[in-house]
Amino acid sequence: MKKFLQEFKEFALKGNMLDLAVGVLIGSAFSGLVTSLTNNIIQPLLNCFGAEDATSGVGNLSIKFYKLDMPIGQFLADVINFIIMALVIFLIVKGVNKLSAIGKKKEEAAAPTTKTCPFCASEIPLAACKCPHCTSDLPVEEPAEAPKPATVKKPVKKGGR
Repeated sequence: MKKFLQEFKEFALKGNMLDLAVGVLIGSAFSGLVTSLTNNIIQPLLNCFGAEDATSGVGNLSIKFYKLDMPIGQFLADVINFIIMALVIFLIVKGVNKLSAIGKKKEEAAAPTTKTCPFCASEIPLAACKCPHCTSDLPVEEPAEAPKPATVKKPVKKGGR
């Protein structure tokens, strides 16, 4: 139990909990803003289609099934609400990923480890002098100067051996 409390304390003080709390608060405030946009602007616009007055349009469309009343217009408003939220979250994540990619270095392509046999066109290791597929002797290529490995200097001891 002590270890659990220690881990929780480290987690809470690390800043992750604070970041999470800020994200939840901003997300709920933004959700309210998008819901208001959908209910007060988009839904009245939907109500203009398919009816003479604003109370019986597409936004207030409902299907009656026996005694059950299914509000399809409200579902349509909720779908639009979801699409707006998903689009904004996508754009935020895309922006954050682009910002985080700015500081990263691009990886260099790895040096090739194989070459092609000039006789049978098979892939063979660079160090091969005979093709394992067609058993042809390969022409000797002068290797490009490989970078020399770094040498480690031994520290010089002062005052004795």
